[in-house]
Amino acid sequence: MTIHSLQRAFDQGRALKIISGLTNFDADRVAATVRAAELGGATFVDIAADANLVRLARQLTSLPICVSAVEPAKFVPAVEAGADLIEIGNFDAFYAQGRRFEAAEVLQLTHETRSLLPHITLSVTVPHILALDEQVKLAEELVKAGADIIQTEGGTSSAPTHAGTLGLIEKAAPTLAAAYEISRAVSVPVLCASGISNVTAPLAVAAGAAGVGVGSAINRLDSEVAMIAAVRSLVEALATVSRSSIYA
Repeated sequence: MTIHSLQRAFDQGRALKIISGLTNFDADRVAATVRAAELGGATFVDIAADANLVRLARQLTSLPICVSAVEPAKFVPAVEAGADLIEIGNFDAFYAQGRRFEAAEVLQLTHETRSLLPHITLSVTVPHILALDEQVKLAEELVKAGADIIQTEGGTSSAPTHAGTLGLIEKAAPTLAAAYEISRAVSVPVLCASGISNVTAPLAVAAGAAGVGVGSAINRLDSEVAMIAAVRSLVEALATVSRSSIYA
């Protein structure tokens, strides 16, 4: 799959990014996630911005490889190693450490990254710690600064009180709300991530997202067979919804 195929998946509202984790540098775990993405039918993969991991992933998959970091300098060697696109974000790993990402810092990181890599496809996450109207405003500023994709988040801010399907919808509510508001304010694709499942992936597209990003629901599983099955269930869920019918 090429970057052109990725754009087509965004246009159709069926993009599926499988995330191994911004702080995950365990080669075996990253390899398992990448293989699951490849065999399960994902659109692209997202790994930590590390040249060795990029080379490993490139041996395992033909899918576009996205690398994530919050330090712009880390993108350069990862891109030189073969990364196809880059992501400022996947902030969830930092919130547990008490690390916050405010709008001004994310915007500055975007400007710094664009100055280092002016032409590569750039995705930027809008922090869920901001109020919804502030998320929309930041998204608009990020696009002006050169972001090609906006990613939403919110799984760590939700507090589901029910089990089963209702709990999954509750968990996804913050990132779905962000996708709804932001997708109506910007012209670039919005990727809805953090707290998304096969139940809520179609809801994300219906809310305006061009696709979804899924991490822990895949990489926390302890068998590759289960990981592949989980990816396939997400692919099948996205196939049930059509952007053309939603916006017809």
